[in-house]
Amino acid sequence: MPQHAPAPTAPTDAPRPEPAARPSRGPTRPSLAVVDMSGTSIVESGLQDRAFARALAEHGVAEDDPRMPEFQAAFRLHRRTSRTAAFRAIIPDRVEAAEATKAFERHLDALVAEHGATPQPGASEALQALRDQGLALCLTTGYARHTQNTLLDSLGWMGLADLSLCPDDAGRGVPYPDMILTALLALDLDDVRSVVTVGDTTADVQAGLRAGAGLVVGVLSGEDDEATLRGAGADAVVPGLADVPPLVAGLSA
Repeated sequence: MPQHAPAPTAPTDAPRPEPAARPSRGPTRPSLAVVDMSGTSIVESGLQDRAFARALAEHGVAEDDPRMPEFQAAFRLHRRTSRTAAFRAIIPDRVEAAEATKAFERHLDALVAEHGATPQPGASEALQALRDQGLALCLTTGYARHTQNTLLDSLGWMGLADLSLCPDDAGRGVPYPDMILTALLALDLDDVRSVVTVGDTTADVQAGLRAGAGLVVGVLSGEDDEATLRGAGADAVVPGLADVPPLVAGLSA
């Protein structure tokens, strides 16, 4: 039986094609600001913790339960990604976790309706300043869609942003880049390096870096301190959202 000759191979010293150039991450002229809500642009005032306690009470965990400190710590950690993920970390049964999440959202909506929401100092003016500088604006959160709408309505911010997104809209919350990339596509923008992200947690910073945003800003008005935010890779850390427009103005000059 005839033998097939081996396919010819290129000489080992033949020049290899250069890999395609990859765009470097770095600031370019900003076109979109993606701004976190709780801790960054709004003061949450412990309403989440109260709603969490009420939701667990519906599932047989009283506030004086010895496991409550452990559950609260897990909730505060995992709620950065999404409130659904937070309850799944605490309640192994997926159906029961989903029911607890719905109870949490119901109680939080009621608390927000009762107490309202408060902007971080200078937040409303800062968001408007970013719009005035020519940036599109997207507000993001780990809350459910109805809760996010309730918060925006209570603040009078319904028409302030071009877009508002939650994990239900994009797939996953922070630290994943889904909401940032969804905003970029939804607003028909073509360069992720023109995105500025602003958040108060390492998860917000990680999401901005994973998306390839040109400027990832951490603020000190929420959960994490300066060393933690810088350690996560933030390009800049400022006291609050009110300090972000001057940074953006410097890039736009």
